[in-house]
Amino acid sequence: MLRISAMSYAWTMSEIEQVAGESWEEWVADNDAVVLDVRQPDEWEQGTLPGVTRISMTEIMDRINELPQDRSILCVCRSGGRSQQVAAYLAHNEYSNVANLVGGMHALGLQS
Repeated sequence: MLRISAMSYAWTMSEIEQVAGESWEEWVADNDAVVLDVRQPDEWEQGTLPGVTRISMTEIMDRINELPQDRSILCVCRSGGRSQQVAAYLAHNEYSNVANLVGGMHALGLQS
């Protein structure tokens, strides 16, 4: 399994905006953002957010060009760890306004 090293992007990790579960919809609307679900396909079957773009963390390096660089991106996973790493990776690759959903789908009560 491909892993994006958190250590490789430590310089950007602390700069990634953290969006609380109760305000994700407002953040998306205010920023005209794309919601990026980086979980695995079997996790998507448990439910996901409306209008989400699905690119698993293991595919992000190969599919990064599918994401618009001119829009904000809110990254989400089960608990916020993988999405934080992907958000840092996107920031490192010149995506200017990326954020992480704190606590991920678990915080929204959509995945245990």
